[in-house]
Amino acid sequence: MDARQLKVKAAETALGYVENGMRLGIGTGSTAREFVTLLGEKVAQGFDVAGVPTSEATARQCLELGIPVKSLDEMPELDLTIDGADEIDPSLSLIKGGGGALLREKIVASASNRMIVIADDSKVVEKLGAFPLPVEVMPFGLEATRLKIERYATELGLSGALNLRRSGDGPFMTDGGHYIIDASFGRIPDAQALSDALNSIPGVVEHGLFINIATLAIVATDSGIRTLKPIE
Repeated sequence: MDARQLKVKAAETALGYVENGMRLGIGTGSTAREFVTLLGEKVAQGFDVAGVPTSEATARQCLELGIPVKSLDEMPELDLTIDGADEIDPSLSLIKGGGGALLREKIVASASNRMIVIADDSKVVEKLGAFPLPVEVMPFGLEATRLKIERYATELGLSGALNLRRSGDGPFMTDGGHYIIDASFGRIPDAQALSDALNSIPGVVEHGLFINIATLAIVATDSGIRTLKPIE
């Protein structure tokens, strides 16, 4: 199967965890988009859910497909979030944010009783970090924030390019009006220590390390579906 077919298979399996009447967090990205398409087909057949999208792009897709959409203020407690990931390690720690929606994704996932990650097997890694870590930052004080990230990373034995994400002729702008620095650290030996360091920097709004948030991963492979639970 090609990459899209694997994403569809993972999305199909995840849909089986969605129950009638659920309050659902709906993710962003190529795999989540396949899930939304399938959810829309089920809603058209009379399935009852209400969803909180994690991006403006996902909200538009939901509305086009007739999926009822709520804000997180209207529905602040969710039963389940289904979203993709850029990397998944054996403890189900994730790198997310390749699509630029990491802040809303983390807020929505944290408001949910459970988070199911859907992915193809190329996303499963032994250690996080091959995928550049997105760090969402304030435009104000950008260089000071970048220097802080670099300094803290060095203290943790990490190095690599810190690139401001671009879109067209200017910086990429998130739905929240922030910039993203993509940190190419390579292998991250201690994701929790890096998370704590980034959280201590005032100019960092959020980062793409999702630790102790995902409860299940549905991974599509050529030989079938693998269901992963966190390894303590």
